[in-house]
Amino acid sequence: MLESRQTLWLLAFSQKRGPMSDVSVSKPMEDQRQHRTDLGWGLFTVLLLLVVGGAIIRSAVATRLDGFTIDEAYHIAAGVYYVRLGDFRINPEHPPLVKLWVGSLVAPTGFRTITLRSFSDKQDERTFAEQDVYLHNDPDAVQKRARIAMFALNGFLLVALGFATRRAFGPGVALGTIVFLGIDPTVAAHLPVVMTDLPVSLLCASAVLLTIPAFRTWKWTDLAACSAALGLAMAAKHSALVFLIFVFLIGCVRAFLASTPGAQISHRLLRFAMVMAVVLGSFAVLWATYRFRYAESQAPSEVFNRPLADKISDVRSPVYRAVLQGMRLTHIVPRAYIWGFADTLRAGLEGRIIPINAFGHAYIDRGPKYYFPAMVALKLPIGLSILILIGLFAFSTRRAPLDAFTTVLAAVALFTLVLISGSTYAGIRHALPLVALLAIVGGVGMQFAFSSNSAPWKVAAGAALAIAVASALPVMRPWEYFNEFIGPRRAYLYFSDEGVDLGQRVKELAAYYHRAVEPSGEVPFIFYGPISEVEERMRGIDWLGRVPDRDQSRLESATFSGTVIVDGRFLGKFPFWDNAALRNATPATRFGNLLVFRGTCACGPILAGSLYQESLSEVFAEKPDWTAAQRLLEESVALDPSAFFVHIELGNVYLTQGQHDRALRSYSEALKYAPSDPQFRQPIQAQIRRVSSDTAGHIDPLRDPFLE
Repeated sequence: MLESRQTLWLLAFSQKRGPMSDVSVSKPMEDQRQHRTDLGWGLFTVLLLLVVGGAIIRSAVATRLDGFTIDEAYHIAAGVYYVRLGDFRINPEHPPLVKLWVGSLVAPTGFRTITLRSFSDKQDERTFAEQDVYLHNDPDAVQKRARIAMFALNGFLLVALGFATRRAFGPGVALGTIVFLGIDPTVAAHLPVVMTDLPVSLLCASAVLLTIPAFRTWKWTDLAACSAALGLAMAAKHSALVFLIFVFLIGCVRAFLASTPGAQISHRLLRFAMVMAVVLGSFAVLWATYRFRYAESQAPSEVFNRPLADKISDVRSPVYRAVLQGMRLTHIVPRAYIWGFADTLRAGLEGRIIPINAFGHAYIDRGPKYYFPAMVALKLPIGLSILILIGLFAFSTRRAPLDAFTTVLAAVALFTLVLISGSTYAGIRHALPLVALLAIVGGVGMQFAFSSNSAPWKVAAGAALAIAVASALPVMRPWEYFNEFIGPRRAYLYFSDEGVDLGQRVKELAAYYHRAVEPSGEVPFIFYGPISEVEERMRGIDWLGRVPDRDQSRLESATFSGTVIVDGRFLGKFPFWDNAALRNATPATRFGNLLVFRGTCACGPILAGSLYQESLSEVFAEKPDWTAAQRLLEESVALDPSAFFVHIELGNVYLTQGQHDRALRSYSEALKYAPSDPQFRQPIQAQIRRVSSDTAGHIDPLRDPFLE
């Protein structure tokens, strides 16, 4: 509650001062304004385009060897179906903006698809989409087109952010903000990828900045610009709803608390109506991306991979469930958006059962509360962090526009509160809106230092920029970047989030297999989480487990001899499937955070995890193979029983086969290994009671908490 009051105080303070020309300012502020960068629109536009173009070129060079991230093929195929059929059933957990953009540019190039069908769960749906990209098309050609599309989209959004920053702070801060983002390796890594994190971050930052003129001038052009940016952000990713709340709150504060003294209630109500117009306009933009249709397809009933009612029931919080049910009853947003919001609440805020290694310690589902602030500090180049500190100094000494700056700080505070209450599995990419907002603070720092009469400030800012450039620009494969506090070489031992790796080394894996493994006839064990079986087959890779009859004996033994190719993210300390043997071994070869081990090791935990992942492909296939799934799950728990959700999945398979006694034993084992948190134990206990009391009737399976 105290944190919420502090955020509201920041909102009020940011708006009560009114336009800078209408308030008296201190001498330091006057001095600062005398040295404000004075760039005309033409020169500013040229410089902005040069900075954005340089950022794109740098990213294109640094990421040129990257493969698809785990979600890109999924997004691309979904976008093509959106564009061609207006059917939004595939990948409903993400709003459609990015997928529509890429699909619009990829679909006309002859992208081949097959007939849509119903799906049994996300795994089945993802496989269907990946088959389109990897088997029915040339994936490398598709990736080239998709990268061009995303460079264009993110480049345009960077330019738009530059103009929004100029509108709120002036040209000097605007150029400094874009320079900051152009240097940051995480931004460089995300510029070409078909994912929603960078677009939503740039759009949300623009929406925050556009509230400053919108709720200062109350001109309809400014209000419309703010509404459009907010609507596009909502159409990019569900996390933009945090900024919808922010815009609404700051508009209300400005309408009611910061109006001209003595203003009539009708005047304040009129301004509140304008705030509501901004909000409603953003919803109109969102609806437009779904073609103003509530249903996800032309089918007479739902066609999601999991019914919306079940998706809502997966959410544990009664408050969240009530919100989702209200959205469903009122049709305030399209049904696919509600489905995705339910997925976001469960996976992003409530959390999934994911093993987490954070700062070298084992966690389940999420790291400590300070995780995201610390992650931003470790992922940003140190020089950029220094510029942020300079910007904060300028604000604290009243040498920066206080109303605009406080608005940005309020947005930082609100989004940080949301971040620290959510899951940490995605790492820095879920914190990218925070990075975009902090870039504005860094831009203020640059403007303050370089326009100051003080030589030390100029030297400090110049040195900070030089340090940032030296640290960041030479980095190839910037997704793996960590600054000098930890460095990229051993970061995988301290963090397991998706900011360490998300599949970019697939092409090197394939090349290594064909060069060093295939000629010997050896079948390697591959546990590179982001690569799918569909892509492995397309790239001609053989792996242990592909042919069950051939590989079963090697997969049943906890002692493995041969070649192990593993994602470094899985080698840190974990609460289950802890791979201590490999963690302490020296890799024979390494490609960034993709490690290759050769020899004999105790690999039971990593084999158990791989068998579980393979079982999901059998359980959630278009035509499930229950026999194969049962065998894989039994082998998994035999090698390492520590993952309680594997016992749940095995119990579900037994139920499907009518083996109630075995199901009861599996659920009991799940309870034995489950965390002490009641939210995980109570559903298992309830399932045990159901199976114990009704051994003949139909019993629904227990939802595996590991699944999305």
